[in-house]
Amino acid sequence: MKEGIHPKYGPARVICVCGNTFETGSTKKELKVEICSKCHPFFTGSQRTVETRGRADRFRKKYGLK
Repeated sequence: MKEGIHPKYGPARVICVCGNTFETGSTKKELKVEICSKCHPFFTGSQRTVETRGRADRFRKKYGLK
């Protein structure tokens, strides 16, 4: 690597809108994020699964098909 052309890399504090904070590495001192692993639906288990059962039947009923 060339000397003097790369930004300084060091510890950074990440702040989520839910209030969770944690430390990581970055070229910035502080990062503000909208969603983190504490409040993301996939990680918290509150993510809805798409209901596919009965879709074909509902389509047929809606358009009067047999």
